[in-house]
Amino acid sequence: MSGDDDIFSRLSPRTRTLAGLVLALSNLMVVLDLTIANVSVPHIAGDLGISPDQGTWIITSYAVAEAICVPLTGWLAQRFGVVRMFTWSMVGFGLFSLLCGLSSTLGMLVACRIGQGVCGGPIMPMSQTMLMRIFPPETRGRAMGLWAMTTLMGPALGPIVGGYISDNWSWHWIFFINLPIAVLCVFAAQALLTPIETATAKVPIDKVGLFLLVFWIGCLQIMLDIGRDHDWFADPMILGLAILAFIGFLTFVIWELTEEHPVVDLRVFRHAGFSSGLFSMSLCFGAYFASIVVIPQWLQMSMGYTASQAGFVTAMTAMAALFTAPIAARLMNRVDPRLLISCAVAWIGVMSLVRAHWTSGIDFGTMIIPQFVQGFALPFFFIPLTTLTLGSVLPRETASAAGLQNFVRTMATAIATSLVLTQWGDSQRVSRTEMAGTLQPDQTQSMLASIGMAPEQIRQMISNLVEQEAVVIAVDHVFFLSAVILFAAAVIVWIAPKPRSNVDTSAAH
Repeated sequence: MSGDDDIFSRLSPRTRTLAGLVLALSNLMVVLDLTIANVSVPHIAGDLGISPDQGTWIITSYAVAEAICVPLTGWLAQRFGVVRMFTWSMVGFGLFSLLCGLSSTLGMLVACRIGQGVCGGPIMPMSQTMLMRIFPPETRGRAMGLWAMTTLMGPALGPIVGGYISDNWSWHWIFFINLPIAVLCVFAAQALLTPIETATAKVPIDKVGLFLLVFWIGCLQIMLDIGRDHDWFADPMILGLAILAFIGFLTFVIWELTEEHPVVDLRVFRHAGFSSGLFSMSLCFGAYFASIVVIPQWLQMSMGYTASQAGFVTAMTAMAALFTAPIAARLMNRVDPRLLISCAVAWIGVMSLVRAHWTSGIDFGTMIIPQFVQGFALPFFFIPLTTLTLGSVLPRETASAAGLQNFVRTMATAIATSLVLTQWGDSQRVSRTEMAGTLQPDQTQSMLASIGMAPEQIRQMISNLVEQEAVVIAVDHVFFLSAVILFAAAVIVWIAPKPRSNVDTSAAH
């Protein structure tokens, strides 16, 4: 491939603009699919005859598959060419989206969601890489701003689009809508991006490391997803999965630290700034994603909200973030990023404490306020944290650090989904038992009987009330724990030294 000047000369300004829009659209589609299914889980669970807990496999399977494939992006681009790999990834994503929509069983849907994640994982980093290649330095900032906006818009649009489709059409269409976008991106990539195709080379791949990565993550995620239904470590299968995940992880770490071409370069963890920043990021994303998972299910299953209404409440955070993203980008060069991150994460923690006092009588407007206010802090956490982590490693390690950063962030959301639903379910059971033990329903039963209600109706009404209150208490517990985690993350970030200036964040995704 020729130099950058030669690349820019091959593309007219109009072609560059169209290509930039297509790449941003492809990124939006992949990010959207991470959250579009969240509000649709009750619909899918009801249609397939499964529990909502089992329905969360639809969320975690996609996230885990995407996380595993991200570290392979660099190798795939070198081996087959970035444009060719982008095109085939988009074809695969569209095909598996079609199969997801046609799924009639949980097993088929989860398998196809894994296929979606495998194909979607490389699209995010490759779309960003190509944006950097087609735009000259003087306009690159605006191009990356467009890309960043799609990354923020995805979580905002996902719950709204998913809710509207599930309420008015069918949950199948949350996957079918990917098809026209995928077809458009495939043909546009062939028409616009062929001149920037990269040279290919037979580069080695760490096959053992890749196998170990899939093995330990697979064991861990299966353990987390089915553990709550099998009484955790009282079940020999869950205990066996935990042991296998632990042994696989240790073996993976040892292998990757001694391999010449590791699939995940763990050596970057020697930088305190990168390690502490990444740890803070995983805690923050896990705590933040907890609300994205819990709120839609609570509102639909217990509060009687439609999927569209639940999606709107969930999306308010990301909507607010769109307003403050440009401000956060401008403050990056003027304020210590550690201060921005710490204040933003603490702000999100305060909003979690506010939500930890929600009751079953809460109205729509009261729920929206903390959701929206929380969103203002999101860019002040996300954008500076990228600079902090990448600014703590050597320039030649930036690409590896960026890949590892995205891997950990995606895994944090998948693991958080499993853990938070376990905590939510356990808290519901404890609260229900405590209320049942202290309840004195005789007076209530007498009053209800006096207005003509049958004994069975009375018992059912009291049971429903207890269940509703137990669920909202469990939601409050989740928010309280999230607040504690966020406050801890706000402190941990100060372990990192102040990053160097002029950090190249182009490899971040």
